[in-house]
Amino acid sequence: MSTDLAPPLRQRLRSALTAAMKARDSVAVPALRSALAAIDNAEAVAHDAVEARNLAIETTPVGAGTTEMARRVLTEADVLAIVRADVAEREAAALGYERANQPERAQLLRAQAEVLSAHLPA
Repeated sequence: MSTDLAPPLRQRLRSALTAAMKARDSVAVPALRSALAAIDNAEAVAHDAVEARNLAIETTPVGAGTTEMARRVLTEADVLAIVRADVAEREAAALGYERANQPERAQLLRAQAEVLSAHLPA
């Protein structure tokens, strides 16, 4: 049993993005950016507009930092689920493009799905 732990998926994706950008990989860069953006978006916490709406104007928070919200902390399983969903979405879209007789676009989406799948555990 190995004592070496693999780096977190997010870190592997960021490293792969840097390498893909340096290599000018037009397939990997958008796929990795999209996956990392999906992870970042999942960390965002929806602002509770109802709470602010119920305040009188004189008690409404004002100023720098009043709209800052703590971000949600994702587990490695959450990140894995997000990337797997992104892969599944690309594969489903590729199937749709094939049905629409656009094989080039389908091939691109499948290649992007493969890029992301390469970073997922077996």
